[in-house]
Amino acid sequence: MDLILNALANALSLTTFLSVAIGVLIGIVIGAIPGLNAPMAIAVAIPLTFTMAPLAAIGMLVGVMKGGGFGGAIGAILLNTPGEPHSAATTLDGHPLAKSGKPRKALQTALYSSVVGDSCSDLVLILLAPTLAIFALKAGPVELAAILIISLTLIASLSGKSLPKGIFAAALGAFLATVGVDPETASPRLTFGYIELFDGLPLAAVAIGVLAVPEIIMRLQEGKGYRRQKVENVSTEAQKDRITLSEFLGLKKPIFRGAGIGTAIGALPGLGTTLAAFLSYAATKRFSKEPEKLGTGALEGIAATESANSAVSGANLIPLLTLGIPGNLTAALLVGAFMIHGVTPGPLIFEREAQLIYGLFAAMIMANILVLVIGSFGLRAFAQIVKVPPYVVYPIVLLLCVVGIYVSQGGFFAVWLMLGFAVLGYVMARLEISVVCFIIGLVLGPMIELSIRQSVVLLSRNPTAIFDHVFALILIVSTPFVAWILIRDRARLSDG
Repeated sequence: MDLILNALANALSLTTFLSVAIGVLIGIVIGAIPGLNAPMAIAVAIPLTFTMAPLAAIGMLVGVMKGGGFGGAIGAILLNTPGEPHSAATTLDGHPLAKSGKPRKALQTALYSSVVGDSCSDLVLILLAPTLAIFALKAGPVELAAILIISLTLIASLSGKSLPKGIFAAALGAFLATVGVDPETASPRLTFGYIELFDGLPLAAVAIGVLAVPEIIMRLQEGKGYRRQKVENVSTEAQKDRITLSEFLGLKKPIFRGAGIGTAIGALPGLGTTLAAFLSYAATKRFSKEPEKLGTGALEGIAATESANSAVSGANLIPLLTLGIPGNLTAALLVGAFMIHGVTPGPLIFEREAQLIYGLFAAMIMANILVLVIGSFGLRAFAQIVKVPPYVVYPIVLLLCVVGIYVSQGGFFAVWLMLGFAVLGYVMARLEISVVCFIIGLVLGPMIELSIRQSVVLLSRNPTAIFDHVFALILIVSTPFVAWILIRDRARLSDG
């Protein structure tokens, strides 16, 4: 009990509170800008947290993640331009409702549904994560290697349009994870004589390079005229343009259904928020008494998508904290943040860093409350964010990327590294090769290598000894079949 009370005291300290609040504000603002998203904001914000205490730093990044979950709905509703991919489902009903003269009602529905869905998934995380960690402790290196391999295969098969490209991206990320010092022999690998690479490729520089910089370049190429986007019939001044308590309570079924779908999908590595949003929307349309209204500005359509995509964020931390496996790009970046502050995600984290974890749980609840407060008071201001011309926004973001990497890594080496990976990220984007798979492969690479090496030693280099590890054997054998089923089902959905 003393441990929990101390964790709550740390979470409620002024430093942590301000860090989470700033993170939420950054997440909402970045998420509202078309083309920018929460993972990009987290990648840019990671260097800013180097000098912070671990709880304040991770709390700030979690605030960015949660703020971005709602921020993407702002551009989707006001401009029909989703700030994040998962908000594309929100445009189906959000923008028609805004065009009909009720933008505030649409934004409020999105905000409240997002907070409820996020809170539900956080509750599941808090209740289940410690229990799952106990079972995870019983898994040895062989089981962990099998889990990591099937997780990477799942992510590769579900991310992007092509399985070969997804596997290639994940394999490339895992290969580049070998840069640095060999964990067994302590000899340098692929460092080419650069001392700066002895600790491996800096995740912040790589993430910003492949994520933020190529996106900025492509957005600037697309917006040659740099014209301001028009927001037609969107005024937040109307007093009647508000959702009532009875209207919101009438949305409880799509909200909690979406929260359940989002939580289940978030707990499985690789599925992502976009799938959760569209599955929830489809389920709502299936069970709606008036399905023909969805797509014309129905509140239940907005509630279903926003509760589902926000619920994924909390549930994504379940595999991250219990197994050390990031379920999506955001979770992969959080792994880097944990490691920067000397914390290794996995089942032992509840034993070694219990106070930090319980403090993180409190910070997540605090972030949800701050999303509600900041979102409620800032609806009118956020409506103006989307009007900022791209030739103002993107150069500022690019400058912040360069300055952040220079300051955090202490020199131009990391900046040049970031720019080099920006070229790689641009090529990958043009060839439609999944950057998500690349980043997660880079993060999981060291874990896969270590677990496989430990497994080889544990099995005494005898392949038949794998039959003594039934659970691992089942996972290894089922990996290609699971990938084939997922690819087949996805092909059917795309054809239909």
